[in-house]
Amino acid sequence: MSRIGKKPVDIPAGVEVNIKEGYIVVKGPKGELKQKLHDKVAVSVEDKQVVVNKKDETKLARSLFGLYRTLIANMVEGVVKGYEKRLEIVGVGYRAALKGKDLDLSLGFSHPVLVSPPEGIEFAVEGQQKIVVKGIDKQLVGQVAADIRKIRKPEPYKGKGVRYEGERIIRKAGKTGKK
Repeated sequence: MSRIGKKPVDIPAGVEVNIKEGYIVVKGPKGELKQKLHDKVAVSVEDKQVVVNKKDETKLARSLFGLYRTLIANMVEGVVKGYEKRLEIVGVGYRAALKGKDLDLSLGFSHPVLVSPPEGIEFAVEGQQKIVVKGIDKQLVGQVAADIRKIRKPEPYKGKGVRYEGERIIRKAGKTGKK
């Protein structure tokens, strides 16, 4: 049995949790998130806590038990605090800038790359080398950050590209000259 799934999720002040028609809706000061519930999982709100239970003892129900508890906890934290992922750009001439809400990236291609934020995501640029992706949906923030990183992954020889803040790139030795 999942140890994570057993723990109830506390609902802080200012957050409203509703369960209706197979969905759980979490409203808070930063916005609203909605998640479809699986039919193998039962979710209930009991005195300022969200409790997740499994409906049967199948392997699928046991695996979804802890997953839904974590998803609900992330939704509650997202509408209260929000999430952010930080990226850094390494390379001569590589830079980022904001054009309205869009992110304008110069990453060594023959053309600038324009990234439009999906709904619920906000970009910020610190200097020209640091990008901050902010939002209330943890999964969406991580996906957008991964998509930006995928435009120019860090390469192993010089380490140029877009990487997560604090990410360590394992470097390879270059070619050696003839003897």
